[in-house]
Amino acid sequence: MPATAKSPYKASLSDELIGKVAANVIISTNPGQMLKAWRKRLGLKQLLVAKEMKISPSVLSDYESGRRNSPGSKFLKRYIVALVTLDAITNRSLERLIGGEDHSAIKGIGEFKKPIRASKVMQSLKGKVLKGKDSLNSYIYGYTVLDSINTIYMLSGYDFYRIFGATTERVLVFTKVGMGRSPLVAIRVSQLKPRMVVLHGPTDVDPLAVDLAEREKIILGLSSLSDEKAMLRALAQL
Repeated sequence: MPATAKSPYKASLSDELIGKVAANVIISTNPGQMLKAWRKRLGLKQLLVAKEMKISPSVLSDYESGRRNSPGSKFLKRYIVALVTLDAITNRSLERLIGGEDHSAIKGIGEFKKPIRASKVMQSLKGKVLKGKDSLNSYIYGYTVLDSINTIYMLSGYDFYRIFGATTERVLVFTKVGMGRSPLVAIRVSQLKPRMVVLHGPTDVDPLAVDLAEREKIILGLSSLSDEKAMLRALAQL
């Protein structure tokens, strides 16, 4: 079904969605592969996207597979606009994924009134130090509490940078964690690195997560507090 001239999205929301997808693609090491991932996530056929872009499916396939050089900014914009336009006509998945407030990944963010030593932050979160004991005298200047599932699946590249608030010298607390690998992998590929990461949820942490924390020189801990609200209260009191 071809797109109509008028998109069902309001212009402001459409522009916001385009920007968020674009930021996610731009920071990727493989933009073509990331475009393909977005297309598949939205359930859009390659033929339909190519038709909307007015190019041949083979050209689209070449860019997605990496058989052609990395797509330029004009191609990226045309591709992403096609995704947003077609999604607006079909199932509006983008609006639910990254346009709605109900799916916020950031559960709490703040800056401390004065620098707090990492050891005290870890203590307030009832955290067990898994890596970085020699850095516990470092100062932490702020915190961000994140829903790990929404962080991985719903934050665009730009939003991922936003979690660092005023400084990277902060603690990122990830809730609803499985084994801890995904949050550390996301940090690994990001240009910005926090000073400290605390995981909440698992009883055992994936050795890869611990190894990545060591490689990035990040203090890594495992919180035993009861729930997300308890962590937010503890951090707000520091």
